[in-house]
Formats: sequence, C-alpha cells, structure tokens
Amino acid sequence: MGSDRLLIPGETCWRVERADEFACIIDGADYFYHCKAALLRAQRRVLLIGWDFDTRMTFERGRKTLPGPNQLGTFLRWLVRVRPNLDVYLLRSNLRLLPAFDGLWGDVTPVALLNWLAGDRLEFAIDGAHPTGAVHHQKIVVIDDEVAFCGGIDLTRERWDTREHLQDNDSRVEGGRTYGPRHEVAAVVSGAAARALGDQARDRWRAATGQYVAQVAVDHEVWPPDLEPALRNVDVGIVRTLPEREKRSEVREVEALNLAAIAAARHTIYLENQYLASRTIADALAARLREPDGPEIVIVIPRNSESRLEEQSMDSARYRLLQMLWAADEYHRLGVYWPETDGGTTIYVHSKILVIDDRLLRVGSSNLNNRSMGFDSECDVAVEAEPDTPEHGDIREMITSVRNGLVCEHLGVSVDDFEREVRQRDSFLQAVEALRGQGRTLEQFTKDTVADEASLLAENDLMDPDHVPRSLSRSIQRWLEGFTKGPPRV
Repeated sequence: MGSDRLLIPGETCWRVERADEFACIIDGADYFYHCKAALLRAQRRVLLIGWDFDTRMTFERGRKTLPGPNQLGTFLRWLVRVRPNLDVYLLRSNLRLLPAFDGLWGDVTPVALLNWLAGDRLEFAIDGAHPTGAVHHQKIVVIDDEVAFCGGIDLTRERWDTREHLQDNDSRVEGGRTYGPRHEVAAVVSGAAARALGDQARDRWRAATGQYVAQVAVDHEVWPPDLEPALRNVDVGIVRTLPEREKRSEVREVEALNLAAIAAARHTIYLENQYLASRTIADALAARLREPDGPEIVIVIPRNSESRLEEQSMDSARYRLLQMLWAADEYHRLGVYWPETDGGTTIYVHSKILVIDDRLLRVGSSNLNNRSMGFDSECDVAVEAEPDTPEHGDIREMITSVRNGLVCEHLGVSVDDFEREVRQRDSFLQAVEALRGQGRTLEQFTKDTVADEASLLAENDLMDPDHVPRSLSRSIQRWLEGFTKGPPRV
C-alpha cells in the first residue's frame, strides 16, 4: 500500500480485508431487523460479542414480518432447535468498572436471564478478561464466518428507534416504560472482512473462556435479503483498541487512525459520538482549527450523558475540551451540536462515526474518550478512498452519501436540499447553519449551554484512563487530589 493511505496494517488498523458486500445501517429499528434476517440464515455458527445483551430485547416493533420468536432469548433457543448443526456463542462484558461504582452506570441484564439462555449448542460466557476497571466494549455479530455486523449497537433493550426519531413513538417501550429517541449506527460486511471480524470475536471468546472456536466454511447466502449493499468488492480496515495485559502489549489502532485521519483532512471533518472527552483527539482538532486554511469540523454529540456519574466525568471533560476548541476556532470553522425531535426532546446520540472529506468512513464501538483509546476493548471498521484515484469514485460517493444522510436525518431535511446548500455556500458547516431551524433539527452548543458542567471529576485517571494504570491505588490518589487542585486546565 502507498504511504499516503490512512489504513496501514500494524499501525492504524489490524488488518485490511476485502468485503464482498458492505453497508451502513442507521438506527436500531433497521439494525435489529437486518440482524435477525441474517441470523435466520445461519447454519453452522453464530458469535455474539457485546458490552450488553438482554434476552428480553425485541427485534421488531409494530407489524412483525420475519419468522421465529421476536425476543432475543427465545429466538436463539428456537434457532438452535431448528438448526441441528448450529452452535451459538454469546459473550458479554462483566460491566464492572470498580466494585464501589456498581449500579451507577444504569441497569444491566440480570445474569439469571442469561444463564437461562445457555444450553446445548448455545454457550454463554461473561468476559472478565480485561484489567481492573476496564470493560469489553466491542459489539460484533458474526454469522457462519460469512457476514459480520460491527458498530455501536448492543442487542439489548432501549436501543430500538427509527430514523424519524419521533417525539412520541408507541413502539419505544420496554417493560411497560417508555424511553426517549436514540441514534445509532453500525456496518455490515461479507466475505474475507467478515472472517476477519470472526477472528477478532474468536480471540475475545478464547481470552474469556480459554476455549478455541474454529472457523467454518459455508456455501449458502447469509447477507440480509432486504439490505442493499452500498459497495461491493471493497477493502475494509479492522481497527481495534486492546488494553495491555500479561504477555500482550496495548493496541491503540483506533487512536492512531483518528489522529492520522484528522491530520489528513482537507475540507471537512464530521464526527458523531457519545462523548467528547479525549484530550488527545481534541488537541488534534484544535490544531487543525488554528490553521488558516484548515478543514471545517462538525461534531454531533448528546446534550447530556445518561447517568449522573457520566455527567460528572464525561460531560465535565467535554466542558473543558469545548472551551479549548472554541478558543482555537479563530477562523469560525467549528460547529458542535445536539439533535432534537420536532417536539424539542433531545435525541441521545450513541453512534461512533468519523468521516473525513469523501476519503474515510469509520464506524464502530469506540468513543471519543480516553478509555476507548487504550483502556477498554473496541472494534471499528473503516473504508477508505485513495485521494485522486478515479476507480475509487464509488467509494467516495458512498462516504459522502452516508455523511450527508446522517446530517440530514438530524436536520429533518432532504439530502437534495442539503447538497444544494453545500454547493451554493461552498461550505458543509454553513449549509448546516442555514438549515437549522424549527422541527427536528440540530441545536448548537455554546458557552452558555455548558456553563454549569464543570466538575472535579473531569479528566481523571480513575474514571477515564487512557491506558492500564501501573497502580490502581495511585489512580485513586490522583483522583482524590483533584478535589484540592485549582481551576481545571482547558
């Protein structure tokens, strides 16, 4: 590969493999539908690797169209019963940061329900193979080593929503309780790229259980029948974060690709993420903002985190980093937003997207916080179009289409109207600004909106480390020292 490529195996990615088919899936309703459709085609082996699973999760809402039970637990038990040669492996993180913080990060799946799930040819395990305080955060579904899903969506409850993100939706109900609108993104690949994700899933299973799971070879169609591929025969990078463990050095491919991509951007950097809490990434963005002819940067994040502890740690880190980015934005090329419904309810952004010009699209599990750069386990996929390479025109069109489709979803406008504004203004950012308005839209973060979000828990090694601490007690000491320090560094 040429030195001008961003996806370099061993540096900015683990491997680059050919996908026979590639598609992005936007939001939980489509993801759950297509995932179930592919699972229905499984014959030999399914690997489910995730941060969380909930056996009570339902694939389809409203009018059910796919065969088989609709809840995850009963569906998997039914699937192995009707497929006599099928084995299913389900690996879930133990979700423990530190014992003192148990219960502070929201509800987790009752282990008794997952134990009920396990049985003949359906194996369930808890992934505790990570340093104290870290979590396994990868979200991978591999079917017959032929099709694999990778992104930010767990097969758990309160993830389902449509791209319309309606103010009120009778289908956004779990356990008799309604929940708010939510934005998610994942990718699906087939062929060699799927087998590579299968290798990563098998590595996770072996690390957690000590058991080896072999590859399988199939000769049947697994791709979801109602999903049109966005690309065929395209190279896909597999990009990981893995913390340091005994006999293994840390892997920081996600951070390396983020930094290389930000440095390479010519015109536009588009980010969607659950957090904005990595100083390393914010420093790289600030450096580009200080350039007189640097790229425009558009960031879409949630208005607030989902728990009090996250607000105290992640939102307060965001407060510091936004101050730094605004100070660097002397050429007015930065826009930071949160999405709202047409009724003014905030839409929770859980997607993890990076788009650089029409050159690179990265989709996965990694957040823009320190943990995702070197402490938690993450897995992303990326597609790259080499600059000025005519035969990559279809890749460039796909990357631009995904980016524009995402921002139009948030703005509640048509892609045609948005692209017309981009052409007229010769500016992605100014097109966003021109089309923000009433109804479903993007609201802009300002100094006033985050004025009360400072906290002493911001950027501390205990809550958001970027590597395995050499001493846990030292991390706790540094955290406590934060309460006696002066004003935060911005």
